[in-house]
Amino acid sequence: MTGNNGGLVLQPRDRRLLEELAIMRVVDREQTKTVAGFGSTTRVNARLLRLTQAGLLKRFFVGTTAGGAKALYALSLNGVRAVGVPLRGPQRRQDEAIIADFFVEHQLAVNGVYCRLKFETYPHGISFRRWSAFHEPITPGLRLIPDGYVELTTPAGIVGAFLEIDLGTESLTVWKEKARQYLQLAVSGEFKRRFGEERFRVLVVAHSERRLQSIRQTVATITDKLFWFGDERTIQEKDFFGSLWFRPKGENRESLIKELP
Repeated sequence: MTGNNGGLVLQPRDRRLLEELAIMRVVDREQTKTVAGFGSTTRVNARLLRLTQAGLLKRFFVGTTAGGAKALYALSLNGVRAVGVPLRGPQRRQDEAIIADFFVEHQLAVNGVYCRLKFETYPHGISFRRWSAFHEPITPGLRLIPDGYVELTTPAGIVGAFLEIDLGTESLTVWKEKARQYLQLAVSGEFKRRFGEERFRVLVVAHSERRLQSIRQTVATITDKLFWFGDERTIQEKDFFGSLWFRPKGENRESLIKELP
């Protein structure tokens, strides 16, 4: 691999992938197909190999529950220089094999929601507006570092929502404090100053419905507003904007956007 891209001429979708990696940090093959617009597994495998050989991507492997190894990709220094973005991906040696990596597992789950929000077809009247990733607390007075923030254009106006992915590693005490801090962000006026909108939601995606209910009950002791809860499996299998979200209180699932033409 060389510093001059190994003679590779970057195509528009190559550049798009490298730019998206500055946000997503690490991707697998399926996420690459989504963000770069590949329809063929054979073609995406070949292009990932070529970008890796050219020194623009760093490849490493993580063990799977089936006992195999999954190839993952992050920006290399050459890739960072090619598109002029910060280096924020996982720092792994080329072709390193690791048994497990919580950061990577968590980031891939965040990316899964990001891909759905940015690249899937929306119901009529809704469109993707912007996404923000965070690498430090969103405001000096709070310790909140959300997993992301999305804005959608809807018939009722702009809907802003923070994303929190839960893989079961944070205590319910931590979740109680998160609820307090998001509530403080809402009532202090800091959210409007920082993001320019009046209000926001917090979308919590838990790894199981049982975990979802535990977090939901904990948050409900602090507030019955702001928060929307979904489990990963249901969100993957159903319409993101369908009736699959719980509020802190109540037993009915609700849709994120209620007023559609």
